[in-house]
Amino acid sequence: MKSSKRFLLYILISFIFSSGVFAQKKLDKTLRKLNKQSVPYAYVNDLELTENLIIFDTREKAEFDVSHIKKSVWVGYEKFELETVINNFSDKNEPILVYCSIGVRSEDIGEKLQKAGYTNVKNLYGGIFEWKNQGLEVFNNAEVATDSIHAFDKYWGKLLHEGIKIYKK
Repeated sequence: MKSSKRFLLYILISFIFSSGVFAQKKLDKTLRKLNKQSVPYAYVNDLELTENLIIFDTREKAEFDVSHIKKSVWVGYEKFELETVINNFSDKNEPILVYCSIGVRSEDIGEKLQKAGYTNVKNLYGGIFEWKNQGLEVFNNAEVATDSIHAFDKYWGKLLHEGIKIYKK
């Protein structure tokens, strides 16, 4: 009897750990397929949130309004205006972190920043989804911590494993 309980416990623990590994592999595979890695990645666990780090949210405004990383500046994707960024962030050597849901749109914006002469641009690996999946806080428009994350749509939402998925446009 005891050995069957141990076996079931072993199976349960194995499932819990393998589901996390599976989810990470799915994210890795997705990013390898969709990104060129033209903008170096910054990983959640290695990220230093210093005072001079500029954080750009490259998602749509509706996504940013649901939640964002603290102190991030919304620059958008479809409505991204390089001239506005240049006017407000003229030091092209300051460290910049770009992010979106998983890191695809932010790579595009990161490339535009690099072409404009910004020298220290990094793309948040796994985006805000990985940020939340790692248990880090996100904030709503009132700068209050929230568990809600705009998951874009049900397809991409599969990569978000923590928090409350929001799908409104």
